[in-house]
Amino acid sequence: MLNYSQAFYQLKERLQKLYDADEAAAIAHMFLEHLTGLNKSDRLLKKDTEFKEKQQQQYDVQSKELVKGKPLQYITNSAWFMGREFIVNESVLIPRPETEELVQWVLDDSKADGEKLKVRILDIGSGSGCIGISLARLVGNAIVTCADVSKESIEVLKTNIEWVLTPEEKKRGADNITLKTLDFLNEMQRNKQLGRYDVIVSNPPYIPATEKGKMHTNVKDHEPGIALFVPADDALVFYKAIAEFGKTHLTNEGVVYCELEANHSAECKALFETSGYINVEVRKDIHGNWRMLKAKINRPEQLEN
Repeated sequence: MLNYSQAFYQLKERLQKLYDADEAAAIAHMFLEHLTGLNKSDRLLKKDTEFKEKQQQQYDVQSKELVKGKPLQYITNSAWFMGREFIVNESVLIPRPETEELVQWVLDDSKADGEKLKVRILDIGSGSGCIGISLARLVGNAIVTCADVSKESIEVLKTNIEWVLTPEEKKRGADNITLKTLDFLNEMQRNKQLGRYDVIVSNPPYIPATEKGKMHTNVKDHEPGIALFVPADDALVFYKAIAEFGKTHLTNEGVVYCELEANHSAECKALFETSGYINVEVRKDIHGNWRMLKAKINRPEQLEN
C-alpha cells in the first residue's frame, strides 16, 4: 500500500504531463483530501500513514482517470460555486469563478434597485443550476425558471435543488424553481414554453467549433460539447436568439445578463445595441478579459407584466 506522501508525489509527477507543477500539486492535494478526508496539513502530520485497501483501490482507478485528463470535479462529483457545493457530472459544465462574477453583477443590481414584490428570472442553458439556484437563494424575492436542452442536465439540476439549498431557504420557497427542457434555439419551443421575465441570465455555448483542437483535453474531451461549442460560422447564434427573445419576453425595463467569449465581446455589444437594447455594458472578469454583458430593453410602449 502507498502511504500519503508516496501517493501525493507519484500523482503529482504523473499529472505534470498535462499540467504545470503548481496545478498538478493542487489537483493531487485536492484528490487526496477527497480520498482520505484529511486536509493538506493533517496529511503532512500523518505522511507515513498507508492507505487502507479500499482507498488504494480507489486511488489506482481514479488517479488513472485524472492522468488521462478527466477533471477532478468529475471524479469527486463536486464543485463549489458562490459558497455552496454543487453536484456535477459529465452532463454539465463545471462551474467557474468567472460565472460567479456574472451572478454577483445580477445580485449587486438587484440590491441597488431595492426590494420589488417579485423578480422573475430566466436562466437559459442552466446546466448544473449554479446560476439559477444561486439567484433563487440570494435574491429573496426571486421567482426562477431554469431552461436547458439536456434532460440529463435537468436531472442534475433537480438533485442540486435538494442538495444545495438549506432547510431555511427551502422553507421560504427558494426551491420553488420551474424547470423547462427545451431547445432555446427553436423559436417555437421557447415562445410556447417560456413566459415573461424581469431578468434573463445566461452562460450560453459560445466557443466556435474550430477552436476545439486548441483546448485542453480536460475540457474538450470531458465537458459536454453541447454546452460549449457553436458553429464556426455563427458564433453569436445564442446571443441573437436571446436578444430576439428578450424583445418580446422581457418586462418593461427588463435586463439581460450574459457571459461572453472575450474575442466576440464587441460583436455581442453591437448586436444588442442594434437589436434595440440600451445601456449595453461589457465588463472584464478577474483575469482582465471582456467576459460579461448587461443590456436593458428599450421599449417605448408599456406592456402588461
